[in-house]
Amino acid sequence: MSKRFDGRVAIVTGASRGIGLAIAERLVAEGAKVTLTARNSETLAEAVEGLGADNALAVPGKADDEEHQADAIAKTVEAFGHVDLLVNNTGINPAYGPLIDLDHGVARKTFEVNVLAALSWTQQVYRAGMSEHGGAVLNVCSVAGLRPSPGIGYYGATKAMLAHMTQELAVELGPTVRVNAIAPAVVKTQFATALYADKEDEVAAAYPMQRLGIPSDISGASAFLLSEEASWITGQILTLDGGVTLKGGV
Repeated sequence: MSKRFDGRVAIVTGASRGIGLAIAERLVAEGAKVTLTARNSETLAEAVEGLGADNALAVPGKADDEEHQADAIAKTVEAFGHVDLLVNNTGINPAYGPLIDLDHGVARKTFEVNVLAALSWTQQVYRAGMSEHGGAVLNVCSVAGLRPSPGIGYYGATKAMLAHMTQELAVELGPTVRVNAIAPAVVKTQFATALYADKEDEVAAAYPMQRLGIPSDISGASAFLLSEEASWITGQILTLDGGVTLKGGV
C-alpha cells in the first residue's frame, strides 16, 4: 500500500470501532499517525493496540465536550507535532419514530453530537495550526440526510445540516483547508445493526450491488478525499451507497 500520508497526523472521532476505526486503520496503513477518540476507554485502548503504539494515540472522552476536544488536540500536537487531518465521524441516533413525537431533550443532544461537535472540532484544529499549514477535514454524513427517512428523520435532518455545513466551511476555509463529506448508506457496523438485523438479505435486495456496505468500503473513499490526490476537491458530499439511492431508497 502507498505511503501517501507519510508525515501526516490525523484525529478521528468515534474511532474505537466501525467506520471510524476502519478509516484510522487505512490512514495508518498509508503512513499517518492517528489520534483516536471515543467514549469507551477499553475499546479505544484495544483499537490503539491493534494499530500500534508508535502509530496511534487514544484520548477517551465525549465528542461534544469542548474540553475533551482541546485535550485531544493538545495531546496530539505533543505526541506528533501537529494536526493535518480531521475526521468527524462521531454520530448518535437515540430516537426512532415520527418527528411529531420527538423528545426535545433527545433532539438537542443529537444535534450537539452530530452537528455542533463537528463544528467545534473543526474550529479547534483550525486554530491549533491548520489555518497556517493547511489540511483536510472529512465529515461523515449519511444518505438519511439526502431525502426523507421515516423513523430516523431527525438523525437525517442533523446529517443534512452537517452536509450543508461542510459546504459552508469549504467556502470559508479554502484554499488552506479542504472540507468534504461522505454519505454512506447502511454499513454493517454495531451502530447500524438495528437497520438490518435478522433481515439482511431483504434489506440488501434493494441495493443494485446486492449487499450492504462494510467499513472498508468507506475507508478507501475517505482516504482519497483526505489525500493530496483530492487536492482540487472541496465542499463535496460523496454518496457511498451501493446504488440504493438510485432506486429511491435510503
